[in-house]
Amino acid sequence: MSKQSILGRVTQLAKANINSLLDQAEDPQKMLDQLIRDYTNNISEAEQAVATTIGNLRMLEADHKEDVDAAEEWGGKALAASKKADELRAAGSAADADKFDNLAKVALGRQMQSEKEAKTAAPTIAAQTEVVDKLKAGLDSMKTKLTELMAKRDELVSRAKTAQAQNTMMDAVKNIDVLDPTSDINRFEEKVRREEAMALGKQELAASSLDAQFESLDDLGKTSEIEARLAALKAGQAA
Repeated sequence: MSKQSILGRVTQLAKANINSLLDQAEDPQKMLDQLIRDYTNNISEAEQAVATTIGNLRMLEADHKEDVDAAEEWGGKALAASKKADELRAAGSAADADKFDNLAKVALGRQMQSEKEAKTAAPTIAAQTEVVDKLKAGLDSMKTKLTELMAKRDELVSRAKTAQAQNTMMDAVKNIDVLDPTSDINRFEEKVRREEAMALGKQELAASSLDAQFESLDDLGKTSEIEARLAALKAGQAA
């Protein structure tokens, strides 16, 4: 995977508008779960790619440092050879002096080659460093988005459960309203009242029956008294 494609994917995912995506989703929870899986997988892939990119950058930096160190080393060798040549020439050994001057030239050539390689690598290292910095920032944004996605998913699940519980309760209330148990209670109450009325009627009937018996007893007493007076009346006449 090229650095550009990695950077493009990281940037696209990091800038994703979660709320807009959810507004377009038929099932937000399922879409959140899928987004979380996508983000997790892409973060894992991007981390590996970024690690490889960083590794390559560190190798370039190491090679650049070797070139810089080599240029410095060859410069030191050229200087030492040149000084030796000057000493030999001053001592009258022109041939040996030329030999060390030639060594100095060779060292200077190596120095120039190392400097050229270091100079050529510098822009690549700068560009790679910029890419790595962007990739790191993109990964941080993706991880932040992933945390946001997980929080959204948890919030949505919690709200869904609450809504479901409320709907269940409202359905139960609705069923109660439809059944209207108060009508059953009213019917039962009416039955109790009828039974109470029947009991009162029976009590009243029993009371009236008892009164009639006592009235019969009173009538019987009157009849006995009349019979006694009649007997007394007859006895008086006979005398």
